[in-house]
Amino acid sequence: MERGAGATNPPGPTGTLDGPRPVRRWSAAPHHRRRRAVALLSLVAIALLAVLLLLGGGAAPPQPFHAPAGGFLGHLRALTREEATAVTGREAAGETAAINRTLAYTPYVRIAGAQHREIALTFDDGPGPYTPAILAILEREHVPATFFEVGVEDQYFSASTAAIAADGDVIGDHTEAHAAMSELSPRKQQAQVLAQARSVERYGARFPRLFRPPYGMWNAATLALLHHYRMLMVLWTVDTSDYLRPGVNAIVERAVGGARPGAIILLHDAGGDRSQTVAALPRIIAALRKRHYVLVTVPELLLDNPAPRVQSIASVIGKGA
Repeated sequence: MERGAGATNPPGPTGTLDGPRPVRRWSAAPHHRRRRAVALLSLVAIALLAVLLLLGGGAAPPQPFHAPAGGFLGHLRALTREEATAVTGREAAGETAAINRTLAYTPYVRIAGAQHREIALTFDDGPGPYTPAILAILEREHVPATFFEVGVEDQYFSASTAAIAADGDVIGDHTEAHAAMSELSPRKQQAQVLAQARSVERYGARFPRLFRPPYGMWNAATLALLHHYRMLMVLWTVDTSDYLRPGVNAIVERAVGGARPGAIILLHDAGGDRSQTVAALPRIIAALRKRHYVLVTVPELLLDNPAPRVQSIASVIGKGA
């Protein structure tokens, strides 16, 4: 396939991760918590110093102190929110840079590095009728995730796409109609990728920088297309096979049994009856946390744990759903 797969221009500024990012669930990683704690303590120190200067004596007559609207604590909370937004923006830029750095040496990842005990939960085939239940669990447990969405599903379940984007979770491309990419011409592959991207952008998501091939099926034309649009193909370390409905216990055992630092776990929030996945998810989260894993998005995973340069992917080609 020729570079660009027949495309004339890459997506503009609105189709990148470099634009504004909604506030997401903050990561529970220790190094992220330390960063936020330092920022908050700095704000408290500055605020107290300002109060002392205002109330302290000096050559000039003392001026009356007017508390800001909402009181001093309200003012401090406002400052904290501003700092939180700034930290989120810096983290988003770092995650974008992590994807770019990964693309500099590999077009795909199956696993990240093992520098930290971090794991990414990923969900395919949504949005669908079970997506709100998945989102409610993730919200309750303060767990970020990565969703590889099928564009046509937004005709019926766009509210979930909007909720995912508003939460700050990551939405990746899983084609417009769950197409087996290696069976399509380069131009039809391009149409599948771009139609999905346009669909999720309508509901507040950015142009996807991550792509997952349905059924694990792709070819050289797929890689050329992704290279043109600066997209990273994300495969998986652990396939729970939840789409086969093997039972809640089996889904939990596969997810937890295959866990290791840098792992990418494959689950599904749509494409069929996903009630077993919904039931298994809280148990998966609890078991992984018991083993001292921190759950992050795929970009966060790559930011904190750069992927190995050699990725063994033969066992996942043409697998999955």
